[in-house]
Amino acid sequence: MLEISGLTWAVTIGLIVVLLAVDLVLAAWRPHRIGFREASLWSVFYILVAVGFGVWFAMAHGGEFGAEYFAGYIVEKSLSVDNLFVFVIIMTTFLVPEEHQHKVLTFGIVLALIMRAIFIAVGATLLSLFSFMFLLFGLLLIYTAVQLFRHRDEDPDVENNVVVKTARKLLPVTDDYVGGKIFTRVDGRRMATPLFVVLVAIGGVDLLFALDSIPAVFGVTEEPYIVFTANAFALLGLRALFFLVKGLLDRLVYLSTALAIILAFIGVKLILHWGHVDISASIPEVPTPLSLGVIIAILVVVTVASLVKTRNDPSAKAHPGSLRGHQEPRETD
Repeated sequence: MLEISGLTWAVTIGLIVVLLAVDLVLAAWRPHRIGFREASLWSVFYILVAVGFGVWFAMAHGGEFGAEYFAGYIVEKSLSVDNLFVFVIIMTTFLVPEEHQHKVLTFGIVLALIMRAIFIAVGATLLSLFSFMFLLFGLLLIYTAVQLFRHRDEDPDVENNVVVKTARKLLPVTDDYVGGKIFTRVDGRRMATPLFVVLVAIGGVDLLFALDSIPAVFGVTEEPYIVFTANAFALLGLRALFFLVKGLLDRLVYLSTALAIILAFIGVKLILHWGHVDISASIPEVPTPLSLGVIIAILVVVTVASLVKTRNDPSAKAHPGSLRGHQEPRETD
């Protein structure tokens, strides 16, 4: 078992809060269009911070736990790229001005961290109390993988999302962004701006991704500290990564297929672990180094295949995938 002191937890959370505060301050202090060079520098910085933490962690607690951290980080980083797809769709659907996009992204990252921290605490408690939760988590990931693969060439229907539609019904919404405000007054009447609806949509997306990503990373490690840090460091660089790769996302045509395979693989790994613990020790488990190798191999193959596909067929366009198909409107007589 991994033993993490209260001081280590405090320092880790403090580091993450400081990095998050830097993002928040930059987003609020100087709204501007993020260029390629700036996005590249920040992306490299966050990756180096995550890798540096992993190296320290492996040296302090052993190579096996270090491998679990890096496997978890890669899984969460892969899922966060798919998260970026949906962020791009939301920004495009609601015509968010570029100077306000980083504010929306920072809000999305903060909300995602809060939601995932809650899910990590709940998930860790359930797994420690009920070993059959490994079976349930595994089945959930396999179901998610099947649904994602079935609808891998679709985009989420943001406008018809039940949360977004409810927000529009309950609150009057202005036509423009009113300088990036969330609420404003028009003729003495308090109204929400489209930015509020965007934040609601981002929050709904964060909830769905938390429901998938937490079981996925628990399939790599059972240690809450590793689950939390892998999620946190994967999410912290999301804002810079958005501006860096949003022009390249359309080329990753097989990413949703890769994520479906990875989720199914981790789901099977969780079920095998449950069988090993609750049924028979003769049921094999998937070791962490093998998991790490499989995940990296899938991502490398898919990235190369996607780039080859888009080079040969420039009209090919990537989609983040959807967990449910779009319902066609019924024809009425």
